[in-house]
Amino acid sequence: MLYRVLTALTVIIFITSGCATVMALEETEYTIMLNDGDFELRRYKPHIVAETHVEGDFDEVGSVGFRRLYKYISGNNRPQKDIAMTAPVGQTNEAQEIAMTAPVSQDQADGHWRVTFMMPAEFTLATLPEPLDPEVKLRKAPARLMAAYRYSGTWSRTRYLEREKLLREWLEANGLREAGSPVFARYDPPFMPWFLRRNEVLIPVEKISAS
Repeated sequence: MLYRVLTALTVIIFITSGCATVMALEETEYTIMLNDGDFELRRYKPHIVAETHVEGDFDEVGSVGFRRLYKYISGNNRPQKDIAMTAPVGQTNEAQEIAMTAPVSQDQADGHWRVTFMMPAEFTLATLPEPLDPEVKLRKAPARLMAAYRYSGTWSRTRYLEREKLLREWLEANGLREAGSPVFARYDPPFMPWFLRRNEVLIPVEKISAS
């Protein structure tokens, strides 16, 4: 019995240690303007994203978009030049790898879902490798004010919608007004245990009331 307990603890330590390594990714830079438990008001800096549009259900488009964008950062691109990466990568003559960042974002636009990867801050639109997949585009996202609600657990639509509702209630209670579509942000890979995942609902904010 003791052996089984020790084995289980070893497995848990191994998994969580590995997850901690995976989670050490560059993230979008922002300044926290207001902190209220799981809720935050953030001012994001401009950054570059690789994005793709996917049709389908909420629970499916994230995986489809993730695979498409992951192929781009893993070498499905036309290299521009050798660039020192923020994380160890492999390089070949055919393609250049790009460091993974967080989060993977998902929002609805024009009847389609847009899935995005933030690009490492050292890149510009001029220096990023050109995507070979025509469905992958590069874009500069402007600075903006975002309200955020952080939660853990599965990536189900039900859990997301529950948190989106809570965030909208928080906006109303704090005199904030929406300025764009909500975004589903995922900070962990699919193999991360659900109870360790970091998920967020993000909503752009356009105006803060006098109150």
